[in-house]
Amino acid sequence: MGTTRGEIVAATLAVLDEQGLDGVTMRAVADRLGVRHNTVRWHASSKGRLLELASDELLAHCLDEPLPEAFPDRLGELSRRCRTALLSHRDGARMVAGVFAAEPRTLRYADTVIATLLAAGHPPRTAAWTHWTIFYLTLGLTQEQQAAQHTTPTLPPDQVPADTYPALSEVLPYVGPDSFDQRFEFALGLIIAGLGSAG
Repeated sequence: MGTTRGEIVAATLAVLDEQGLDGVTMRAVADRLGVRHNTVRWHASSKGRLLELASDELLAHCLDEPLPEAFPDRLGELSRRCRTALLSHRDGARMVAGVFAAEPRTLRYADTVIATLLAAGHPPRTAAWTHWTIFYLTLGLTQEQQAAQHTTPTLPPDQVPADTYPALSEVLPYVGPDSFDQRFEFALGLIIAGLGSAG
């Protein structure tokens, strides 16, 4: 019985978790499965294609559970599920940010978000651009959060003395690596609140 595409994608995510995005190669996935390199290439013609399929798999379960009916609760829940999905695998956000995964699960997620905005009465341009705004926010903040698990992205007080950087010094307590959830909710709230004035 031959190796399936699903097994290839699962192996890719396993390599991602073990070695990080830089360690994901066609050969590493083949070695993980104990198959020849050409077996992987049969299902994914390049590393880029492999990452597209794995990125699509990350969003596979965002729509599994029932969603709130009311707007904006529905939009907020979709956004949080996307963020949780990206956080579920090492370097997940960096992987998704580096590809254009026009695949069924990614498209279904985007369609659901945009449908939520359209149903709330927002015009097509606002619906499309709001989806992208939230998605890019989610990717960027989650990349920073996942990188922070391997580095220490903090600004020590002696690096931003108040006499040189007065504004940064004042907000220093709010730029640490322990506030990602709060920062996400704050930014998401700003975007949703701004929909009232979007044209």
